[in-house]
Amino acid sequence: MAKTLLSPWVTESAVAFLQIRCPACQNTDVIKHGSTAQGKQRYRCKHPSCPSQTFLVDYSHHGRVPEVKPHMLEMTLTGSGIRDIARVLHISPTTVSEAFKKSASAPTRQRFGHPPHGSKPDSR
Repeated sequence: MAKTLLSPWVTESAVAFLQIRCPACQNTDVIKHGSTAQGKQRYRCKHPSCPSQTFLVDYSHHGRVPEVKPHMLEMTLTGSGIRDIARVLHISPTTVSEAFKKSASAPTRQRFGHPPHGSKPDSR
């Protein structure tokens, strides 16, 4: 912070203001929401229809950045293996395999609005 001495009693402070935007909805109505174990500032979007609750601006691990996950999926569909994906994206092979395990265990039918397998549709 740069300080300029205007008189013995008054100092002018120049403060840098960083406007934070929610990565999901691009809204600027964001508040601080604690910190991570690594000391990174956590933020929360206050927009009521935002799908993202909390987010970080500066991630400690490159594999946790939300923009990396679509690249993992794209590389998988083109035939790349776990070690190749990890090498190209500069992340750990363990991070890649954990991301695939999480996405494989998520129910695909519920994500797309279909009822789970074995359930009967509503007869309205």
